[in-house]
Amino acid sequence: MAEISAAMVKQLRERTGAGIMDCKEALGECGADMDKAVDFLRKKGLATAQKRAGRAMSEGVIEAYIHMGGKMGVMVEVNCETDFVAKTDDFKTFARNIAMHIAATNPAGIVPDDVPADLLAREKEIYRAQALETGKPESVVEKIIEGKLAKFLKDVCLMNQAYVKNPEVTVADYLNEVIAKTGENIVIKRFARFQLGE
Repeated sequence: MAEISAAMVKQLRERTGAGIMDCKEALGECGADMDKAVDFLRKKGLATAQKRAGRAMSEGVIEAYIHMGGKMGVMVEVNCETDFVAKTDDFKTFARNIAMHIAATNPAGIVPDDVPADLLAREKEIYRAQALETGKPESVVEKIIEGKLAKFLKDVCLMNQAYVKNPEVTVADYLNEVIAKTGENIVIKRFARFQLGE
């Protein structure tokens, strides 16, 4: 078995924000392979997040972020279970980072169900016209539309987007890391993005 040094545990903690014991366990399970240990902790965080999903969330913050000298702003509501977690730096930083991410990417919704039906219909029509120009049969055209629509939803839904400060992870992955770190369920409830002149 590979030797796990304190320096390795410290490095993994810095990369993931996980607890010391969790980092030791991950390195042990993954034969001291740092990248595998990071994935191990992310999967564990996801499992923990799913276990907590049913718990009530009545605390949290409304975070505002103003950009471009007051020409664009975002308000986001992020909820958690207790006032204690709502006051932690990890939680506040998460809310602020999500507001900044929304400012940068302008998502159409948090999850696919939030995307307006008229926007989806318009995209489908564009994809259909593009696919029909290729002269392919209708059954193939439908598959092309499905594929392009899935990619579109990945690009416009907040939870599916690559997180702007670390494109290696999605916003959902980042949320799960914070859930694992705080020990509470956290949800991005709603947001509004304002741009001068829009």
